[in-house]
Amino acid sequence: MPDLTPRPAEPMPSRRRRRIGPILVLIAVVGFGGWVLSNLRTAVDYYCNVDEVGVRDGCDADRRLRLQGTVAEGSVVASTTRTEFDIEFEGVSVAVRYAGEPGGIFNECIPVVVHGVFDSDTEVFLGDRVEVKHSDEYVSVNDERLTAAEESACSPSA
Repeated sequence: MPDLTPRPAEPMPSRRRRRIGPILVLIAVVGFGGWVLSNLRTAVDYYCNVDEVGVRDGCDADRRLRLQGTVAEGSVVASTTRTEFDIEFEGVSVAVRYAGEPGGIFNECIPVVVHGVFDSDTEVFLGDRVEVKHSDEYVSVNDERLTAAEESACSPSA
């Protein structure tokens, strides 16, 4: 004959135990979000004029930068593998080494923005991207910077 004795009831999980799962998920999401934000902050290229390197907060020579200046007259030396030139702004000059040919309208005496890092041994700015033409959006937001760069550009030769 089958045993028809009632089984003892299983204890219900406590409310405390049921809340731990969502709390752990929330902690993981907040931790991951903080990690993503901290990595995004270190990945930002600070925009600096040549004369602001080592002077303005965020324009430190030991971090990745977008460096604005005017290509110095007579400084462009191009080879098959790289282009070297100086950029200057407000009387301060920086030597730039760019892997390849900048292309576009790159020339002496025009404002450029070079993305890259400083070589700590030689103090040469190692560029991996050169922007030579500013969009209308850039001009509207950074009109003062662009005007100052154009004013410090080389005077036209006669």
